[in-house]
Amino acid sequence: MAMWPQGSDNTGKAAVMHVEVVQGDITAQSVDAIVNAANEDLAPGGGVCGAIHAAGGPAIERDCRRIGHCPTGRAVATTGGDLPARFVIHAVGPVWHGGGRGEPELLASAYRGALDEAARVGARSIAFPAISTGIYGYPLAEATAVAVDAVRSWTGDGVELVRLVCFDQRTLEAYRAELG
Repeated sequence: MAMWPQGSDNTGKAAVMHVEVVQGDITAQSVDAIVNAANEDLAPGGGVCGAIHAAGGPAIERDCRRIGHCPTGRAVATTGGDLPARFVIHAVGPVWHGGGRGEPELLASAYRGALDEAARVGARSIAFPAISTGIYGYPLAEATAVAVDAVRSWTGDGVELVRLVCFDQRTLEAYRAELG
């Protein structure tokens, strides 16, 4: 587990954010918020998005329809529905086009936006999938470097635990290598 200083608590002392990497099912995580690798229309899809919508039930889709849209690089929060998590934070990562269309900046923005949303709704713990590495085609090594840097450099406060949830061994190894 890594620990990084994050802002300060209400006593003025530096707060610490714990970061851990696990292999597992993001829908089963007992945290305040899980992150959905969402599309701009916030519509149920495949992969992580489909699994979250299926496990969380219709309340998540109702909230998504009410919100309507989220641009790439941004994040919005909804109910967690039937999930163990109270909130789902829908973060829209970029589709990979070779890296020359601002993909690293948009991916970092999606991670930071999800952390900002977590803090806004009062979530003290959050679980992330490897955003954009599925059907969006972002290369795993590059995506994990961006993700770890975005989490490490986040300057907000209130989030005490970031769990990076890896669907498979290959992703777990990539995150472990990036975290050192």
